[in-house]
Amino acid sequence: MAMRGLRPIAEIQYLDYILYALQIMSDDLATLQYRTKGRQKAPLIIRTRGHRLEGIWHSGSQMGGVIHLIRGIHVLVPRNMTKAAGFYNTLLEGDEPALIVECLNGYRLKEKMPTNIGEFKTPLGVVETIREGNDITLVSYGSTLRVIEQAAKELQEVGISAEIIDIQSLLPFDLNHDIVKSVAKTNRLMVIDEDVPGGASAYILNEVLNTQNAYKHLDSKPETLTAKAHRPAYGTDGDYFSKPSVEDVFEAVYHVMHESNPNDFPKLR
Repeated sequence: MAMRGLRPIAEIQYLDYILYALQIMSDDLATLQYRTKGRQKAPLIIRTRGHRLEGIWHSGSQMGGVIHLIRGIHVLVPRNMTKAAGFYNTLLEGDEPALIVECLNGYRLKEKMPTNIGEFKTPLGVVETIREGNDITLVSYGSTLRVIEQAAKELQEVGISAEIIDIQSLLPFDLNHDIVKSVAKTNRLMVIDEDVPGGASAYILNEVLNTQNAYKHLDSKPETLTAKAHRPAYGTDGDYFSKPSVEDVFEAVYHVMHESNPNDFPKLR
């Protein structure tokens, strides 16, 4: 359909089940323009949802595998439905395929509806600073940002000012190199992710440290905080114990600040 001039949006519930489509996405869709020297295109949008909820098959965040297997397709990870709608508006005016991963538990939250819905756009490859801070840069995406925002409020109460950056777009990634500008200000970096250790967090660290050369500005070791090295647990509390919680984020950030300045931030008991 996409190769014949239509603009289809393929629906896959949920992100966990995109595994069944990876071969076609990776071998056929991602390589089409390359294989035809730009003479053919397939502006297919693949819509799915995942991240935090509960249950083994409805809470996937296997982003590390996805971004490496489907290079050639945009991978977009909006934190809410307004940002997702902006991505659709952007993509429908373009010629390239994309995967949009909506936040499954975001459907349970109310958002203010834009007055120009259907018109406003979310740019590709551009991060957004959603909280200003001076002590540490927290980088994440998707549903985890709501957890981080709550942790940042609690960290502020103990004197730690955290800057929060929403990646929004994994492929392409931070084209303006805005994350390194934040690290140059805070001199500390933590990547927080729902994927397993060594998944998307490793990709993000590589981009920030090696591509953007943020290591030059670090006064502390760059840290990652990820989900546990297994599928989300089956049950209502699977989200809390399998993936980073507010307490996990608070303790991890506090530990970084304790190592840097133990007098002002004594060890937690």
